[in-house]
Amino acid sequence: METTATVLVVDDDREIRSLLGDYLEANGYRAALAADGVEMKQVLDRQHVDLMVLDLNLPGEDGLTLCRRLRASSDLPVIMLTARDQPLDRILGLEMGADDYLPKPFEPRELLARIRSVLRRTQGLNNRNDPASNQSHQRLVFNGWSLDLVARHLVNPHGVVVMLSGAEFRLLRVFLERPNRVLNRDQLLNLTQGRDADPFDRSIDIQVSRLRQKLGDDARAPAIIKTVRNGGYVLAADVSAEDRT
Repeated sequence: METTATVLVVDDDREIRSLLGDYLEANGYRAALAADGVEMKQVLDRQHVDLMVLDLNLPGEDGLTLCRRLRASSDLPVIMLTARDQPLDRILGLEMGADDYLPKPFEPRELLARIRSVLRRTQGLNNRNDPASNQSHQRLVFNGWSLDLVARHLVNPHGVVVMLSGAEFRLLRVFLERPNRVLNRDQLLNLTQGRDADPFDRSIDIQVSRLRQKLGDDARAPAIIKTVRNGGYVLAADVSAEDRT
Protein backbone atom coordinates (compact mmCIF):
# COMPACT_ATOMS: atom_id res chain seq x y z
CA MET A 1 0.00 0.00 0.00
CA GLU A 2 1.32 3.45 -0.91
CA THR A 3 -0.35 5.31 1.89
CA THR A 4 -2.74 4.98 4.80
CA ALA A 5 -4.06 8.53 4.61
CA THR A 6 -7.79 9.03 5.14
CA VAL A 7 -9.71 10.94 2.46
CA LEU A 8 -13.19 12.25 3.20
CA VAL A 9 -15.44 12.51 0.13
CA VAL A 10 -18.37 14.91 0.57
CA ASP A 11 -20.82 14.63 -2.33
CA ASP A 12 -24.61 14.29 -2.37
CA ASP A 13 -24.50 11.89 -5.35
CA ARG A 14 -24.52 8.40 -3.83
CA GLU A 15 -23.08 6.80 -6.96
CA ILE A 16 -20.14 9.21 -7.08
CA ARG A 17 -19.47 8.73 -3.35
CA SER A 18 -19.46 4.97 -3.72
CA LEU A 19 -17.32 5.02 -6.86
CA LEU A 20 -14.71 7.33 -5.35
CA GLY A 21 -14.70 5.46 -2.04
CA ASP A 22 -14.01 2.13 -3.78
CA TYR A 23 -11.41 3.69 -6.07
CA LEU A 24 -9.52 5.36 -3.23
CA GLU A 25 -9.46 2.18 -1.15
CA ALA A 26 -8.28 0.18 -4.16
CA ASN A 27 -5.35 2.61 -4.37
CA GLY A 28 -4.31 2.34 -0.74
CA TYR A 29 -6.30 5.08 0.96
CA ARG A 30 -8.89 4.88 3.70
CA ALA A 31 -12.12 6.46 2.49
CA ALA A 32 -14.79 8.19 4.56
CA LEU A 33 -18.03 9.29 2.92
CA ALA A 34 -20.56 12.06 3.63
CA ALA A 35 -23.60 13.31 1.72
CA ASP A 36 -23.77 16.85 3.16
CA GLY A 37 -22.36 19.26 5.72
CA VAL A 38 -24.05 17.56 8.65
CA GLU A 39 -22.50 14.17 7.85
CA MET A 40 -19.17 15.88 7.08
CA LYS A 41 -19.06 17.36 10.58
CA GLN A 42 -19.95 14.00 12.12
CA VAL A 43 -17.05 12.32 10.33
CA LEU A 44 -14.59 15.07 11.29
CA ASP A 45 -15.72 14.88 14.94
CA ARG A 46 -15.19 11.13 15.25
CA GLN A 47 -12.04 10.44 13.23
CA HIS A 48 -8.84 11.90 11.83
CA VAL A 49 -9.01 12.99 8.19
CA ASP A 50 -5.95 13.88 6.09
CA LEU A 51 -7.71 15.46 3.10
CA MET A 52 -11.24 16.29 2.02
CA VAL A 53 -12.77 16.14 -1.46
CA LEU A 54 -15.68 18.58 -1.28
CA ASP A 55 -18.40 19.05 -3.89
CA LEU A 56 -19.49 22.65 -4.34
CA ASN A 57 -23.16 21.91 -5.02
CA LEU A 58 -24.52 20.31 -1.86
CA PRO A 59 -27.98 20.38 -0.29
CA GLY A 60 -28.27 22.72 2.68
CA GLU A 61 -24.96 24.51 3.17
CA ASP A 62 -23.02 24.47 -0.08
CA GLY A 63 -19.35 23.61 -0.48
CA LEU A 64 -18.22 27.25 -0.45
CA THR A 65 -19.88 27.89 2.90
CA LEU A 66 -18.51 24.67 4.38
CA CYS A 67 -14.99 25.43 3.12
CA ARG A 68 -15.06 28.96 4.52
CA ARG A 69 -16.26 27.69 7.90
CA LEU A 70 -13.63 24.94 7.94
CA ARG A 71 -10.87 27.45 7.16
CA ALA A 72 -11.77 29.47 10.25
CA SER A 73 -10.51 26.67 12.49
CA SER A 74 -8.52 24.16 10.41
CA ASP A 75 -5.92 23.87 7.66
CA LEU A 76 -7.22 20.48 6.50
CA PRO A 77 -6.39 20.23 2.78
CA VAL A 78 -9.48 20.60 0.57
CA ILE A 79 -9.93 19.72 -3.10
CA MET A 80 -13.08 21.34 -4.44
CA LEU A 81 -15.21 19.66 -7.11
CA THR A 82 -16.83 22.25 -9.37
CA ALA A 83 -18.98 22.39 -12.51
CA ARG A 84 -16.91 22.68 -15.68
CA ASP A 85 -19.10 25.42 -17.14
CA GLN A 86 -18.93 27.66 -14.08
CA PRO A 87 -15.40 29.12 -13.82
CA LEU A 88 -16.57 31.66 -11.24
CA ASP A 89 -17.31 28.80 -8.85
CA ARG A 90 -13.72 27.59 -9.16
CA ILE A 91 -12.45 31.09 -8.41
CA LEU A 92 -14.73 31.40 -5.38
CA GLY A 93 -13.62 27.99 -4.14
CA LEU A 94 -9.99 29.12 -4.11
CA GLU A 95 -10.98 32.38 -2.45
CA MET A 96 -12.71 30.40 0.32
CA GLY A 97 -9.47 28.52 0.99
CA ALA A 98 -9.59 25.38 -1.16
CA ASP A 99 -6.11 23.98 -1.91
CA ASP A 100 -7.01 22.77 -5.39
CA TYR A 101 -10.04 22.30 -7.61
CA LEU A 102 -11.20 19.79 -10.19
CA PRO A 103 -14.05 20.42 -12.65
CA LYS A 104 -16.75 17.81 -13.24
CA PRO A 105 -16.89 15.46 -15.02
CA PHE A 106 -13.43 14.13 -14.20
CA GLU A 107 -11.42 10.94 -14.41
CA PRO A 108 -10.84 9.27 -11.02
CA ARG A 109 -7.18 8.94 -11.96
CA GLU A 110 -6.88 12.72 -12.23
CA LEU A 111 -8.46 13.18 -8.81
CA LEU A 112 -6.08 10.57 -7.40
CA ALA A 113 -3.12 12.49 -8.85
CA ARG A 114 -4.38 15.73 -7.28
CA ILE A 115 -4.84 14.00 -3.92
CA ARG A 116 -1.33 12.59 -4.01
CA SER A 117 0.11 15.98 -4.94
CA VAL A 118 -1.68 17.85 -2.16
CA LEU A 119 -0.79 15.20 0.44
CA ARG A 120 2.87 15.25 -0.60
CA ARG A 121 2.96 19.00 -0.04
CA THR A 122 1.21 18.94 3.32
CA GLN A 123 3.09 15.91 4.62
CA GLY A 124 6.36 17.45 3.43
CA LEU A 125 5.61 20.55 5.49
CA ASN A 126 4.84 18.41 8.51
CA ASN A 127 8.14 16.58 8.11
CA ARG A 128 10.04 19.89 7.99
CA ASN A 129 8.30 20.88 11.22
CA ASP A 130 9.69 17.85 13.05
CA PRO A 131 11.54 18.94 16.26
CA ALA A 132 14.63 17.09 15.04
CA SER A 133 14.91 19.50 12.13
CA ASN A 134 16.85 22.74 12.54
CA GLN A 135 14.26 24.42 10.35
CA SER A 136 11.61 23.77 13.01
CA HIS A 137 13.30 26.36 15.24
CA GLN A 138 13.06 29.17 12.72
CA ARG A 139 10.73 31.83 11.51
CA LEU A 140 11.09 34.03 8.47
CA VAL A 141 11.05 37.78 9.13
CA PHE A 142 10.35 40.51 6.57
CA ASN A 143 9.20 44.14 6.74
CA GLY A 144 8.28 43.75 10.42
CA TRP A 145 6.19 40.63 9.69
CA SER A 146 7.16 37.08 10.61
CA LEU A 147 6.05 33.68 9.34
CA ASP A 148 6.18 30.99 12.01
CA LEU A 149 7.26 27.78 10.28
CA VAL A 150 6.06 25.56 13.12
CA ALA A 151 2.69 27.09 14.02
CA ARG A 152 2.23 27.97 10.33
CA HIS A 153 0.80 31.39 10.99
CA LEU A 154 1.70 34.96 10.18
CA VAL A 155 2.42 37.62 12.82
CA ASN A 156 2.01 41.28 11.89
CA PRO A 157 4.33 44.10 13.03
CA HIS A 158 2.08 44.69 16.08
CA GLY A 159 2.36 41.09 17.25
CA VAL A 160 -1.14 40.08 16.12
CA VAL A 161 -1.50 36.56 14.68
CA VAL A 162 -2.96 36.38 11.17
CA MET A 163 -4.30 32.93 10.30
CA LEU A 164 -3.37 31.47 6.91
CA SER A 165 -4.92 28.64 4.95
CA GLY A 166 -2.60 25.83 3.90
CA ALA A 167 -2.42 27.21 0.36
CA GLU A 168 -1.63 30.72 1.61
CA PHE A 169 1.09 29.43 3.92
CA ARG A 170 2.77 27.47 1.14
CA LEU A 171 2.66 30.39 -1.29
CA LEU A 172 4.05 32.89 1.21
CA ARG A 173 6.79 30.47 2.19
CA VAL A 174 7.78 30.04 -1.46
CA PHE A 175 8.07 33.82 -1.82
CA LEU A 176 10.02 34.21 1.42
CA GLU A 177 12.49 31.51 0.45
CA ARG A 178 13.09 33.33 -2.86
CA PRO A 179 13.03 37.06 -2.01
CA ASN A 180 13.59 39.66 -4.74
CA ARG A 181 13.31 36.97 -7.40
CA VAL A 182 10.67 37.09 -10.13
CA LEU A 183 8.53 33.94 -10.16
CA ASN A 184 6.10 33.27 -12.98
CA ARG A 185 2.76 31.47 -12.57
CA ASP A 186 4.08 28.13 -13.80
CA GLN A 187 6.91 28.23 -11.26
CA LEU A 188 4.56 29.19 -8.44
CA LEU A 189 2.10 26.43 -9.30
CA ASN A 190 4.86 23.85 -9.50
CA LEU A 191 6.37 24.96 -6.20
CA THR A 192 3.07 25.14 -4.31
CA GLN A 193 0.83 22.60 -6.01
CA GLY A 194 3.14 20.34 -7.99
CA ARG A 195 1.41 20.96 -11.32
CA ASP A 196 1.60 23.19 -14.41
CA ALA A 197 -0.84 25.99 -15.14
CA ASP A 198 -3.34 25.82 -17.94
CA PRO A 199 -4.03 28.98 -19.99
CA PHE A 200 -7.12 29.87 -17.95
CA ASP A 201 -5.76 28.99 -14.50
CA ARG A 202 -6.16 31.97 -12.17
CA SER A 203 -5.49 30.17 -8.90
CA ILE A 204 -2.12 31.83 -8.25
CA ASP A 205 -3.51 35.29 -9.00
CA ILE A 206 -6.33 34.66 -6.51
CA GLN A 207 -3.97 33.40 -3.82
CA VAL A 208 -1.62 36.36 -4.33
CA SER A 209 -4.61 38.68 -3.98
CA ARG A 210 -5.62 37.00 -0.72
CA LEU A 211 -2.06 37.20 0.63
CA ARG A 212 -1.89 40.89 -0.20
CA GLN A 213 -5.10 41.48 1.73
CA LYS A 214 -3.72 39.72 4.79
CA LEU A 215 -0.45 41.64 4.52
CA GLY A 216 -2.31 44.94 4.14
CA ASP A 217 -0.65 45.35 0.76
CA ASP A 218 -2.49 47.85 -1.46
CA ALA A 219 -3.67 45.91 -4.52
CA ARG A 220 -3.35 49.06 -6.69
CA ALA A 221 0.23 49.76 -5.62
CA PRO A 222 1.57 46.74 -3.69
CA ALA A 223 4.80 47.25 -1.79
CA ILE A 224 5.52 43.68 -0.64
CA ILE A 225 4.32 41.29 -3.36
CA LYS A 226 4.72 43.18 -6.60
CA THR A 227 3.43 42.29 -10.04
CA VAL A 228 6.02 42.12 -12.81
CA ARG A 229 4.39 42.76 -16.16
CA ASN A 230 4.64 39.71 -18.41
CA GLY A 231 6.83 38.13 -15.74
CA GLY A 232 4.86 37.10 -12.68
CA TYR A 233 5.35 38.21 -9.08
CA VAL A 234 8.24 39.16 -6.81
CA LEU A 235 8.53 39.50 -3.04
CA ALA A 236 10.18 42.92 -2.72
CA ALA A 237 11.65 42.60 0.76
CA ASP A 238 14.73 41.47 2.62
CA VAL A 239 14.11 38.23 4.52
CA SER A 240 15.96 36.85 7.53
CA ALA A 241 15.61 33.56 9.42
CA GLU A 242 15.40 33.65 13.22
CA ASP A 243 15.12 31.06 15.97
CA ARG A 244 11.73 30.80 17.59
CA THR A 245 11.59 32.07 21.16
